[in-house]
Amino acid sequence: MAKYKKKRARELQQDRFRDTAMSVMDRLGDKLEGKGKAIVYGIVGVIVVALLVGIWLRWSHKKSDEARRAMGRAITISAAPITPTASTDPSNPTFVSERDRAQRTIEEFQKVAVKYGDPYRSEAQYFIGTNQLLLDRNQGIATLSELTKNSNAEVATLAKFALGQAKEADGKLDEAAQIYRELASQTGTIITPETANLRLAIVYDKQGKKKEASDLLFNIIDGSRKAKDAEGNPLPESAASREASKQLQRIDSARYAQLNPESPSPDLSF
Repeated sequence: MAKYKKKRARELQQDRFRDTAMSVMDRLGDKLEGKGKAIVYGIVGVIVVALLVGIWLRWSHKKSDEARRAMGRAITISAAPITPTASTDPSNPTFVSERDRAQRTIEEFQKVAVKYGDPYRSEAQYFIGTNQLLLDRNQGIATLSELTKNSNAEVATLAKFALGQAKEADGKLDEAAQIYRELASQTGTIITPETANLRLAIVYDKQGKKKEASDLLFNIIDGSRKAKDAEGNPLPESAASREASKQLQRIDSARYAQLNPESPSPDLSF
């Protein structure tokens, strides 16, 4: 009954709006009799549409701001420190274990996923999947696997990378390597080919494929050190390249010695 009342109230509001709009059009039409009542109806129709669009945009912006705040609260919880004593301070939460934090994080992101549409829903589901890995690994892997097919390209890429890391951690190195190869063949910025190839090289090393690992690491470092900006100035070495340098020195120090030295950072002093 309550639902019916609300529905009926909306219908009545719509009827009043329609009657008012028609009355306005009729009055204008009478005043401009012979000048084209169709023109008047068209003008008023445009005004009505503009008003409706404006109302929708204000509502949409309000919902987006609300969704962003909800995402921010959930992300704050997901990054909260682990301390001997838990804190429920919403601006500075802490947890006594990673499992407790993961459980609370999942709860917060589930609120976002239920209440808001994309992109917030898909982003929340990604965070849910990564935290499920700690509480229910099979469920987390299932969630991430499903998200690799998501229409949001960034979410799909992040889910795929997280899935590769989970497979790697579980010792399923062939599956992890395949995922990293697929990511390395893409030209995304959320997970760069450098980052994917770095993980792939580490997997190769775990598989005993030292040459394949060395080749990948060498190419990551060499490419980063030779990279230049639009004006021909050397770019700073990437984080992936710096990590690749550590790995290559460990795996094959002789190959590392063949690299060109890192370019000095540009002098930005004035």
